[in-house]
Parts: sequence; C-alpha cells; structure tokens
Amino acid sequence: MTWLDRPIWNCAAALALGAAAAGLIALVSLLAPARSQAGEAMAALAAGAVGALAAPAPEGFAGSAACASCHPTQTRDWLASQHAHAMARATTETVLGDFGDVRVAHKGSSARFYRDGARYMVETEGADGKTAAFEVTETFGLHPLQQYLVSFADGRKQALPFAYDTRSATEGGQRWFHLYPDQAIAPSDPLHWTGAQQNWNFMCAECHSTALRKNYEAAADRFETRFSEISIGCEACHGPARGHVDWANGARDPSWPHKGFAAVAASRPAPDWAIDPETGSPAHGVSRPAGDEVETCARCHSRRSILSENWRPGQPLTETHLPTFLSEGLFEADGVMRDEVFNDHAFKQSLMYARGVTCSDCHEPHSAKLRAPGAAVCGQCHLPERFETAAHTGHAPGPNGPDCISCHMPARTYMVVDRRHDHSFRIPRPDVSARLGTPNACNDCHADKPARWAAEAVERWHGPERKGFQTWAEAFHDARRGDPAARDALISLASTPTVPAIVRATAIAELQGFPSTASETAQRKALADPDPLVRIAALQGQAGAPLDVRWRRVSPLLADPVAGVRIEAANQLADQPTSTLSKDDRARLEAAWGEYEAAQRVNADRAEARANLGNFLQRQGDAAGAEGEFLAGLKLRPADPALTVNLADLYRLQGRERELQEVLRRAIAVHHDAAAPHHALALALIRQRNHAEALEQLAQAVRLAQGNARYAYVYAVALNAMGRPVESSAVVASALQRNPDDADLLTLALNEALRSGDIRRARALVARLMLLRPDDADLARLDARLR
Repeated sequence: MTWLDRPIWNCAAALALGAAAAGLIALVSLLAPARSQAGEAMAALAAGAVGALAAPAPEGFAGSAACASCHPTQTRDWLASQHAHAMARATTETVLGDFGDVRVAHKGSSARFYRDGARYMVETEGADGKTAAFEVTETFGLHPLQQYLVSFADGRKQALPFAYDTRSATEGGQRWFHLYPDQAIAPSDPLHWTGAQQNWNFMCAECHSTALRKNYEAAADRFETRFSEISIGCEACHGPARGHVDWANGARDPSWPHKGFAAVAASRPAPDWAIDPETGSPAHGVSRPAGDEVETCARCHSRRSILSENWRPGQPLTETHLPTFLSEGLFEADGVMRDEVFNDHAFKQSLMYARGVTCSDCHEPHSAKLRAPGAAVCGQCHLPERFETAAHTGHAPGPNGPDCISCHMPARTYMVVDRRHDHSFRIPRPDVSARLGTPNACNDCHADKPARWAAEAVERWHGPERKGFQTWAEAFHDARRGDPAARDALISLASTPTVPAIVRATAIAELQGFPSTASETAQRKALADPDPLVRIAALQGQAGAPLDVRWRRVSPLLADPVAGVRIEAANQLADQPTSTLSKDDRARLEAAWGEYEAAQRVNADRAEARANLGNFLQRQGDAAGAEGEFLAGLKLRPADPALTVNLADLYRLQGRERELQEVLRRAIAVHHDAAAPHHALALALIRQRNHAEALEQLAQAVRLAQGNARYAYVYAVALNAMGRPVESSAVVASALQRNPDDADLLTLALNEALRSGDIRRARALVARLMLLRPDDADLARLDARLR
C-alpha cells in the first residue's frame, strides 16, 4: 500500500444510489408538465438550483445547460439524480437538515444547528478545542444522509462530523447523528472535522464536482479550488463539451472525430444477451475494450489515489489514478468489500464483468436508477422462473424469501445509515466462511447459526461440489497469515489470464512476502501483463532487486502507454545514475521522473505525498530537497511518526545524530502510542552506545506494536548481544506465537536450538524455513547434516 492509498473517509454520501429525498423532489417539481421536455429541463437549470457554470468557466467546458436543448430526456433524468445534487450551496431549497436550534451531543463534543437570518449555522468545537459559531456554506449529498461543509479563509472546506439522516421518520431518519458513533475525536486527530481526513478539497471534491482543479498553493498553505459546476454535471462523465456544442450548432460535419468531443469512452461490440434455456443465463459474453464506460464510472466509484487532474473518458483509470489492491483491511480475503471501497473493485472481480457487462446494463446512466425494480433487474438476463425456486434458493418462493440481491449482493452499512451492496455477484460460500472466517450472505440473514450449518444446508440442496467464479479466498487468507502454502496459490492466480486483473495484481503484490525463484519469475512475467494495474504491482515487486537487474527489467516500462505504469517505473529507478545512459534512455527516465514528481505535487497538501517525494529525492541523492519535503510534511502533520522516521533516517545518513534524536523524541512526546519512533530512537541510541535506554525503547516499540515481527527480532538480537539470552528467547517465543512464519524469528529460534543441542527442534525449524526460503542452499545443506 502506498502512502497515497490511505483510507478515504467521508466522501461517498452523494454517490450512493437510491430514491431522492424531499428536497430533491421539490427541486424537480420546478418542471412544469405542460412544457416540452427541453423546456422542462431548461426551466430547472435556469432556476439556478443545479447545473450553473462557474465563472470563468474552464477552457472547453460548456456547462450542463448547454446539453439540455438537444438532450432533454437525459437532462430530465439527470436532474432527478443524486449526481446532479451531490453538492449545492446551502439554501432553503437544498438544506434538508433541521436547523431549528437543535442541539446534539457525542462523547464530549456537541453541536447546535440554528439559523441566523438566511444563513445556516453550527456552534461546535473548532480546531483549537474551543466552541465557536461556523456558517454552513454547502450541502453534501441527499439520501440517505446529508452532510454539511464549512468554508475557511484559507480556501479549505471541511465536512462536519454530524450529518442529517434524510430517511423518513418511520425508517429511523429525520435526525442528526455522528458519523463516528464509537469514537471520541479530539481536535488534534486527523479525523476531527477540521482535520486533513475531513478536508473537502482533497477527500471529496473531485467526485462531487465537475472539472475540479484543487489549486493548492504550497508556499502559502492555502487553496484556490475551482470547478466548472458545483455538482456532478454532464461533463464530469463526458468530458469538456464546447467542441461538441459547436459541432451540434454547426453543420454536424460527420468528419469531426467524436462529434466534437476530445475523447469518448470506448464502445463495446453489440452484446448477445440471449438466454440459454438450459442454464437460464446468457450463453455468450462480449469483448471489453480498454477505456470503456466502466472506467468512466470507476474514476469515482473506486478506492484510489489521484495521480493527475487531467482525466478524460476513454482511457484506463490508471492513466490518472492509482487503484488500491484487494488489500487486507479494505477487503475480506475472498474479495468482498469490508471498508468503504465503493463498487468498482468488487464488480471487476465478477463473472458479469468478465462477460462484458457494464454499469449501464443495470443502471440507467443519467438517473442512476435501476433499469427494473429490485431483483427484477436481474431478470433482464436471467430467467426468473428458473432461479426463483426452492430448487435454486433452498427457500420457498414468496415475499419473505431470498432474492438475487440478498444472496448474490451482500450488503454492508457505511456512514451509520448508508447500506451498500457488494457488486462482485458471487455465489454464497458458507463453507469458505467455516474454514476462513469470511462473511457470507447466508449467515447475514441467519446470524444466529454457525457458518457450518449454512454450508451443510447448501450441500444438501446443491451437492458436494461447490461452484463459483471467485476462487482466491484461501490464497489471500494464507498470504495474510504469512503461510508459505500461499506462494504456489498466488503464483497460480497471477499466471492465469482468466483470473480478473484486480486479483492478479493483488496476487503479485502479496508475492512480495514470499521471496523465491518461482515468485520472482511470476513477478517478472507480470511486467508484460496486458492490464496496467498488474504491471504496476509487478514493478513494485522489483524494489529489492540490484540496480542493474532493476534497470534491465523496469526500463522498458518507462515508455509504457499508461501514465500510472510509467510513474511507478520512475519510482523504482529513482536511484539510477544518468551518466552511464544513452541520450534516449536518459530522456525517457527523466521524463518519467518528471511525471512522478508531478503526481506528488498534485497532492502537495498531503503529508503522505510529501513523504513520497522526500523519499524519492533522497534516493536520487538530493538530501536538501528530501529534507525540505519531509519538513513540509511535518508542517502539515506535526510530529507525524512515519514522516519523523523518514527525516530521522535522512539525518542518520548525514551523521546528524543530535537532530535525529530531537525529532524522534518530539514525535514520541506527541504520539505516545506510535511504535516506529521508539524503534528508530533505539537504533540511534545503540549507535551512541547508550545500550540501557536503547533496550527500553526497543521494549516499548514491541509493546506498542506486538504484531510487528521486525521490532521483536531486533529487540531479541539486542538482548542476546547484551548477554541476556533467556529474555531474548522469551521475546522470540512470544513473537512467533503472533508471527509463526516469520523467517527472521525462525532463524533466531533455529540458532538457539542449535546452540542448545536440540536437534529435533532444529530439524523442525529448518523444515519450516525451507518452505519460506525454498532456494536457500545453506538451509538445504544444514538440513542434510541434521539428518
């Protein structure tokens, strides 16, 4: 996981699909039934509620109003969508929350929502911990909740921690609630509403507005953020339309490419969704071109970081963004969504995606509504009479029985009230849950029963052979546990072209924890994978290779057609000297370096981007530039543990031990529960021969990060070096309980077994290590001697 791939917190309320709330209905009622469709659409746009083009408009943008006269039906549908109202100025027409002098409290914090004339106000705790009054300047989202933004003089907009539940009272709505109900959030916490994780400019704006330019001024630490429309307009998906409007207003010359658009999403061939009566499902799929409409939707409906603001339709997401992998904490081992990851990653794991299905096959693209209500949307391609039966579901059909959605699209609730369905369309596998602890749709309903009970029921209905397109749960589960048995399964996933690309990429990423000749071969082959995300994962796997090997493998990708790949190639070759390169190679490398730096500068308002760039410059030998970036990051996030350790490492290389210890002790004083500064300080103290305090700091690091095998390993080595072998052995034994497959800890245990003459234990440890290091010749020789 990269620094920029950190959790995205409260940025999706307006993107949830569903029925519009009362305020939206009021807006749409502006459309008079007696008018023409074009007139209806233009009336709503002219009312100024939505679709207003910012002045001055960005070059090439025409605004949604320019689309209405030729596309009245689409405009009318869009006006009724949540996209059209994802963000709005706070007015009596847009604010759905109760600002009638309402007080709410949460774990020591509170807020009072009230009116001051035409202004909507909140009285709550500010960044300094003191209660103050703030004006709500914008609404954010509609249903099932609405958030509110406060604007500050430095251009920041911040999302308040209290949101309004816009559902009906009978559904539990029409109330204020806190978005983090189980947490008390102090003003110093990045999750505080005034902090970095609630900053609209970075966290939310790109996907709630059109043609966003963040315009962060690093020197002044302020924003001049601009957009063409405050909400999600036509050009957010179709790209700038001025050329298209000119084409439509002119002769509509057929020779104009894309009818005046600079770029369009790639169109798939006409699909044949004819249903096979034998299976009840379509017999044929359709090829999927690169840059199709799914990539357009993925720009916002995915968990990703941003590389560039120059998005346009028709290109892969990795041209401008870096999607996350199916990482632990974000996804379950089987790929089901866990954290707030939106829909794209799940959908791209599905058989439907593999067969060529797109978002608009199920969702009307302009209203975002389902093309048929509920599970009836599945009946477009699957015979209901075959699947709505007890033979298929194991339940009697009827209004209380399970349907396609409840079984194949399990739901999780985010932001307290926002229920979202997983889009991987998987067959329920309670048998996998029984083995691995993953959730499953059966036990979502039968929560009082164990997974084994559900698995036995499915076996009675459908026999012992389990089917399903998604088959990677065990591989990722074992990989996350560090089990060497995962290696072969990961290699198989990464090497199978029919496995979804997001899974292949994740398998390649996980292989970094299982070094071997076979793993290296799989990673090297993946450098030529047709999917750019797989190539990015394979590039990341080259990090530990010698520079000459890295250059030979990575340099061809400096000319990759996808920017995200070139940027990662540049990162892997940051330490490549240019003096020995040919003119052409030097030009390609320096161009890619420029792209990498530009990608970090896009996010210069974030401490993590400063850390990325600082590490990059340090590897290039630019110590002064690296220090500047680390210090800038620490200004944004004072005493941040990770940034502090980065800076301390730079000072170590420069021999600045006094400053190194100062910054580490400052971070420890601020972040009492952060292990990394303690560990880094201990290493500095060892260099200063202050062994007593060094051991104290190492012990503290292990206590604070009990799952960190490296910290335990270093502590155990230090204890042994200080003549305390019994304590060292205890640390190793304790750490191995939490990390049973860590090679370094197993090596320490092996050394102890050999010293004590415990041949039986030594043999067992060697056997375990050989699974982790199958190419280690020394281990093989030791194994032979022990036998």
